[in-house]
Amino acid sequence: MNRFENRTIIVTGANGGFGTAAAKALAAEGALLVLSDLAGEPSEALAELEPDRFAYVSGDVTEPSLHDTLVTVAKERFGRLDIAINNAGIAHSYSRLEDIPADLARKVVEVDLMGVFHALAAQIPALQAEAKTRNGCAIVNIASVAGLGGAPGLGVYAAAKHGVVGLTKTAAAENARRGIRVNAVCPAFARTPMALDEIARSGQPEAEAEAFMTRGVPMGRLGEVSEVVAAILFAADPANGFMTGQAIAVDGGIGSI
Repeated sequence: MNRFENRTIIVTGANGGFGTAAAKALAAEGALLVLSDLAGEPSEALAELEPDRFAYVSGDVTEPSLHDTLVTVAKERFGRLDIAINNAGIAHSYSRLEDIPADLARKVVEVDLMGVFHALAAQIPALQAEAKTRNGCAIVNIASVAGLGGAPGLGVYAAAKHGVVGLTKTAAAENARRGIRVNAVCPAFARTPMALDEIARSGQPEAEAEAFMTRGVPMGRLGEVSEVVAAILFAADPANGFMTGQAIAVDGGIGSI
């Protein structure tokens, strides 16, 4: 199946977790990719991608200029921009709100919320121009189940991800008649480096720490990266043309409680 044949797609946070897995899945379905991360070079996990079908741009998502550059590279290298997946993000360790340092709070908001804001500001004009002649333009923002409710111990992260959901819904409403769909995917903890690092920092045996992390998940386990990527590709799929403004929970049933 080649749902994304010759579609040009931006993926931020491409060097790990959901970003790498999404990039590889999109490439397998024919996409042309503009990938970005903080590191100066793409990770070894991306080495199997065909060199002539992807570009890599190093940069910080908190800088508006990065997103302008990504759009420019998409146009100059592949002729247009069709889809953007705004995945880059960070978290903070479990702490009560009053114990989170202000500088850390600002950093999380700058990366997780303002990074998406800057991305949308650069991507929407490019997609608007393309949507006039080509169906299937879409943006997928990676939020979190923490953006759909309270998240004790992850207060600033939750606030930033609530903001991502708000940006998503607003951008969807503003651009629906322009032919641009905007949705968010909201995972619970999945088996990404971010979650595994938190387990390692806990000082508990791995099984006990994972059980604690998933104690509120009806399925009783971490999500798999492939399960979240399946939702990302569903949201981005050009055939999924009537879904916009949604915050899609991939949460093992948390939202059913």
